[in-house]
Amino acid sequence: MTYDLVAIGNPVYDLISTPSVKTSERILSGCSTNACLTARRLGMRDVVLVGNVGSDFVERFHKEMKSYGINAINTGTSERTTGFNLEYDERGDRALTVIADAGKIPLRSVWSDCRQTRFLLLGPVLYELDLADLVDLVGSSLGRVFLDPQGLLRRLGNDGRVEHFCDRDKFRKLVNWVDFIKPNELEAEVITGLRDEVESARELVEWGAQVAIVTLGERGSVACDSHTCISVPAYKTTAVDPTGAGDVYAGAFLAEYSRTEDLGSSCLYASAAASVMVENVGPDFPLTDAEVRRRTQVISKELRKL
Repeated sequence: MTYDLVAIGNPVYDLISTPSVKTSERILSGCSTNACLTARRLGMRDVVLVGNVGSDFVERFHKEMKSYGINAINTGTSERTTGFNLEYDERGDRALTVIADAGKIPLRSVWSDCRQTRFLLLGPVLYELDLADLVDLVGSSLGRVFLDPQGLLRRLGNDGRVEHFCDRDKFRKLVNWVDFIKPNELEAEVITGLRDEVESARELVEWGAQVAIVTLGERGSVACDSHTCISVPAYKTTAVDPTGAGDVYAGAFLAEYSRTEDLGSSCLYASAAASVMVENVGPDFPLTDAEVRRRTQVISKELRKL
């Protein structure tokens, strides 16, 4: 069987605190999880999520995945499910503290599932994917590969908070094999050492990625391929919780790119979808193709070449 999308990365159950909202219990999230939810709601039919879920949340997790129409493959044996405590200040800056870590994903156990897909999304949250295994998998994948690198750039500091790092030589080998890479502004600087987002995107294309997208929060995003770079606006809205906006961007981008194979329209669609996510908290954000296209139309006039 060939899937529309297989996404690899540990699901998480997070506690979130922003100036607008504070969750009273842990809620489902995660890069791959949110990307799958988005892709499924926006037209991809056969969507698979691969990751470790501990015994503490496994029953709830599979019930939720079934309700969302997502095929979940739990590769974990841990007692605890990965989770973060996310705290946002008035400026939108975020501090992450780890609640629990479900550990490494045994990629070899799901090798065939990960290869048989039109699109393969790599969305780790806390270094649960081994770089050497990833290079082997990506090199043998039959589909196009989208890398959200956030979880490959994180480690625990002495205070228990998440800090960023990058083994640039090893990371560059992985980038050489992917079709799409999407860091945020900070991650792009950590990866390339360049502070300018356009320069970072161009550098990632030089490293071998076919498309590099750098997301910039309320400033939108920039995207480059070997021919051009574009500036993609954000849809203006009031953010209640920015958690997962980049994940939604990834899922929406792939949903639209699978239909059009057009970089500009797919980035606009993704940017519009992300604006719906930030207005809500948790996995039940009200995302529809009709509303995303309405917002896409609003921001489309602001798309420009760089």
